[in-house]
Amino acid sequence: MSILIKTPEEIEHMRVACRLASEVLDYIAPHVQVGITTAELDRLCHDYMVNVQGTVPAPLHYAPPGYTPYPKSICTSLNHQICHGIPDERPLKKGDIVNLDITVITKAGFHGDTSRMFLVGETSIQARRLCEITFECLWLGIQTVRAGSFLGDIGAVIQKYAEKNGYSVVREFCGHGIGRKFHEDPQVLHYGKAGTGPQLKPGMIFTIEPMINAGKAAISALPDGWTIITRDRSLSAQWEHTILVTETGFEVLSLSAACPPAPAR
Repeated sequence: MSILIKTPEEIEHMRVACRLASEVLDYIAPHVQVGITTAELDRLCHDYMVNVQGTVPAPLHYAPPGYTPYPKSICTSLNHQICHGIPDERPLKKGDIVNLDITVITKAGFHGDTSRMFLVGETSIQARRLCEITFECLWLGIQTVRAGSFLGDIGAVIQKYAEKNGYSVVREFCGHGIGRKFHEDPQVLHYGKAGTGPQLKPGMIFTIEPMINAGKAAISALPDGWTIITRDRSLSAQWEHTILVTETGFEVLSLSAACPPAPAR
């Protein structure tokens, strides 16, 4: 494992990239309404990134080994879809929950990555609670971050809180280092044992993005080669921020004017 420590200049570039990614979510939020398709959300986000921000949508044509190129500019994971959902022509319905995952590449070549859950119209109490608990899991993980702590501390606190509330944690997908590359070391698991894994050092930058299921943790992949769903078709939720380890704790890089604040505890 080779974890890159970012320079002060690189950190400043990452602040810009992550804020821009979050601003895409600020822009698209009012459009997430009953009747709109995820394909239209994708088109709106693409146009905003390219024509307003001057950024590049990182997912578009992204093709890690073993994958076909991803065909859209954002990921839209709906209801029982866990991650990497491909936007399509199905309109959103009242009661849906959907994760919009945004990654931009700036002109300077840095990646900014963040995602949020959106509730479409009036949702069930179960759906709303799942999204709330997942958001709290994200922030519990973030709040463990400080120089000298361990990567395993993040996963341990997320797993404990999710399972205490009757939910399960997806094991096969995780957070990741990020910078000039979309995915770098380390892998940031959302389960595990405190005090294990690499020790955190100032200048590390990585995402925390817990995927929490209302049912069991088991997953399946759709034939499109990208979309991951819950095997039992239970609801799934995910929130994501990009985090900088600082000398005194952490900095959430993917904040913007309309970003939901940390939950009151």
